[in-house]
Amino acid sequence: MVEEHVCKMGVSDERVLEAMRLIPRHLFVDPALAHRAYDDWAGPIGSGQTISQPYMVGMLAQHATLTGTEKVLEIGTGSGYQTAVLASLSDTVYTMERFNFLSNSARKIFNELNFKNIVCMVGDGSSGMPSQAPFDAIVVTAGSPRIPEPLALQLAEGGRMVIPVGDGEEQRLCVVTRQGERFQVSKKQPCSFVPLVGKHGWDHKSA
Repeated sequence: MVEEHVCKMGVSDERVLEAMRLIPRHLFVDPALAHRAYDDWAGPIGSGQTISQPYMVGMLAQHATLTGTEKVLEIGTGSGYQTAVLASLSDTVYTMERFNFLSNSARKIFNELNFKNIVCMVGDGSSGMPSQAPFDAIVVTAGSPRIPEPLALQLAEGGRMVIPVGDGEEQRLCVVTRQGERFQVSKKQPCSFVPLVGKHGWDHKSA
């Protein structure tokens, strides 16, 4: 999977690639779909949510430029696969999910894989997690119509947020870097994610 579907799509950070080689992706999909877990495929995980294609998981992690010491906030736990990759690359990951059953399912897998540095929360991810801010990196795994101000303000000095921004069909990955009270935005490749639903994302009706 890593050589065929991740490296060839431009992911070159060796730490990211090694994490993806080691984490058993089939544990994060429905057992009936486990035979497709290592394909170039975004599969359903329930409630209209998906597990992202492998290369996009790698791209999000690569753009976060993690070195192993960071406190990371992930918005959208989903299957938990992206969370596991981020946790392999950082010190601590706080991950928020709006669906309780997805959060619980992911937590069980994290326990099975003996991850000790992941904190799972249920709530409106578009508002972030002010009680644990600031974060060295924020990774958003859902598309937002704009960069949510609360998330940007929860970045540490020099911190970066990776977030898909655009309409409900297609977005572009953006990397937001905090420099004091200013935020530099760098636009990356096109992508397509499920909507970020919440107070500072899409509301339930528009999503």
